[in-house]
Amino acid sequence: MSEFKNSPIEDFDWEAFERGETAGDKTREELTKTYDESLNTVKDKEVTEGTVISMNKREVVVNIGYKSDGIISINEFRYNPDLKVGDKVEVFIENQEDKKGQLILSHKKACASRSWDRVNQALENDEIIKGYVKCRTKGGMIVDVFGIEAFLPGSQIDVRPIRDYDVFVDKTMEFKVVKINQEFKNVVVSHKALIEAELEQQKKEIISKLEKGQVLEGTVKNITPYGVFIDLGGVDGLIHITDLSWGRVSDPKEVVALDQKLNVVILDFDDEKKRIALGLKQLMPHPWDALDAELKVGDRVKGKVVVMADYGAFIEIAAGVEGLIHVSEMSWSQHLRSAQDFMKVGDEVEAVILTLDRDERKMSLGIKQLKNDPWENIEEKYAIGSKHTAKVRNFTNFGVFVEIEEGVDGLIHISDLSWTKKIKHPSEFTQVGNDIEVQVLEIDKDNRRLSLGHKQLEENPWDVFENIFSVGSIHEGTITEVMDKGAVIALEQGVEGFATPKHLVKEDGSQAGLNEKLDFKVIEFNKDNKRIILSHSRIAEDATKAEARKAAPKKAAKKEEENVAPQIEKTTLGDLDALQALKEQLSKNEK
Repeated sequence: MSEFKNSPIEDFDWEAFERGETAGDKTREELTKTYDESLNTVKDKEVTEGTVISMNKREVVVNIGYKSDGIISINEFRYNPDLKVGDKVEVFIENQEDKKGQLILSHKKACASRSWDRVNQALENDEIIKGYVKCRTKGGMIVDVFGIEAFLPGSQIDVRPIRDYDVFVDKTMEFKVVKINQEFKNVVVSHKALIEAELEQQKKEIISKLEKGQVLEGTVKNITPYGVFIDLGGVDGLIHITDLSWGRVSDPKEVVALDQKLNVVILDFDDEKKRIALGLKQLMPHPWDALDAELKVGDRVKGKVVVMADYGAFIEIAAGVEGLIHVSEMSWSQHLRSAQDFMKVGDEVEAVILTLDRDERKMSLGIKQLKNDPWENIEEKYAIGSKHTAKVRNFTNFGVFVEIEEGVDGLIHISDLSWTKKIKHPSEFTQVGNDIEVQVLEIDKDNRRLSLGHKQLEENPWDVFENIFSVGSIHEGTITEVMDKGAVIALEQGVEGFATPKHLVKEDGSQAGLNEKLDFKVIEFNKDNKRIILSHSRIAEDATKAEARKAAPKKAAKKEEENVAPQIEKTTLGDLDALQALKEQLSKNEK
């Protein structure tokens, strides 16, 4: 309450007072003046300091030395739950006297008018301040600090990841100001910063006492796809997903749960980076140690495909015990394939143990061994000369690789594809994936390869061509290809011949061109090399020589008649017969 001055009034009329008479106007004015002088002088819209004289659940009564006390809602002090009677508080004078004669004060506005100075001072001095958590927002919380709405990021609430933000709403906590944007009037605060320094010291003390192989109890703090973070009592360690179990783990949540307490072993730690590697599986016996001692190479085992790769598949035959089936052990086939062609993750498979190393804890398996090796009786099933249907697998420049059955491959050399057609590349003759009829020519059991032929399924037409395209015979052909060394000529029966440039000269002296159809004479036939050499110019040359030969005997005969005419009469019938035989022989030779 306000205090009155104790100095007496010199001209006070005590007699009138005793008679019960009121003071005159002059005396009243003087009393009012004296009363006003005893009060603080205040102005509207100013900030002043007051004292809390009483408070309840709804209001706080503050005396600022004015003729009446002000009332402020207690909500304006929610950031300060320790407020008590006698505390000094700043207030903003909104109105000295409202319609009810009440002094209107605001603590919130007083704080707001000076809040930026306080906030900046707190940042500069690294001061610990109190704030009231108002509500949640995207990525964090809104905190009332000195009447300013500051942002508390979720990552700055605690050193541990927070899963439920709502538990902090309506709480008063201590904070540090970590960032201020003066332009946008944004303030960022942190509660985590208060405890980090203390935790840092704790971490140093804990790490200094750590030893590799030490077993500690911890609490699951966070679960990630790559591992589990464990709180060891002020310092965190990581159990990598590969150290959770001896078996393969696809999701750490399959092994542990949040807030679960468990024992872990220290595998490694780094003093500088304060990283601690922990293990869980190391506290359990290794599954290989419990593997059946009677298990040996050649035994059959069953398991589940847990990992696939192009080169093979890993099969888990027991928790933590795996074997590799290499792709080469999945099929007797020799051509390269991917392991995905045979199985996929999750498949249950049966396999044969090929190698077993208990010391190295390695095992190799095979599934092709469950089937008979097709090469064991290859000579019986695919005897030389036998005919079969094969599937084209791939090409090379020199032939076609085919598969008669799984594991039985063979090669058809390009020269064994056709008797007549000259093939530059096998793709001109067939396509990958097509079926093709073959005949077994040779068996190479050591290298597991068959030499096959396709043309051998048909009779060799060159035995017939030898009579058709005999040397000296003339055939019509079409020039299908022209090269520097000559030209390729397509003949009847699907046969091709070859003529050098000098044998392509026509009667008029010009050179025969592409797609030109002419008569050609066979000047060489080689059945073994399947080669026919042709000539167009030779036809005209032979005709000229033939005419010359015809003319020469006539002249000789005429001269002979003149010289031996008397002897003609003596020619016998036997001589005529011999001459006729000679003529027929000459004619036959010309043909």
